[in-house]
Amino acid sequence: MNLARSRRMRSRAIIDSYLKMWPREVFDIRMGNKQLPVVRALLDAPGVYVLYRDDHPYYVGRATRRLRDRLHSHANRPGDRYYNFWNFFSAFVVPDRRHIPDVEGILIAAFPTENAATPRFRRVKLPAAVATALHARRLMSWHADADLAE
Repeated sequence: MNLARSRRMRSRAIIDSYLKMWPREVFDIRMGNKQLPVVRALLDAPGVYVLYRDDHPYYVGRATRRLRDRLHSHANRPGDRYYNFWNFFSAFVVPDRRHIPDVEGILIAAFPTENAATPRFRRVKLPAAVATALHARRLMSWHADADLAE
């Protein structure tokens, strides 16, 4: 794929780039009184982020201006609601702000987190007939295991 075609495809993409499982400590590293230029540059855009407690998703949030400002406040303000509960983060750069709620909703729906927000799309619960069939299957498996143990 040539470079021009690659740029055209990226310009239409909902997510421009992402950072996966970066340590919270990147906000503690400074050059003088500023964050590292590479961190500032990568997070100087709007987007959606996931805060992790160890390797478990804890919170999904959005930054409509700059990801670095939002993440920095979670990392360095002891009064922040999530300050004590995360040590890694992932960030998704979403250049078109209109897509931010959709990306955030998908991540909230995909991860079990502490979020109070609800995705803006319909949730489909497990149908009762499927739940009943699964329960019956589990009982049959349990009885078969019990018979083998005797």
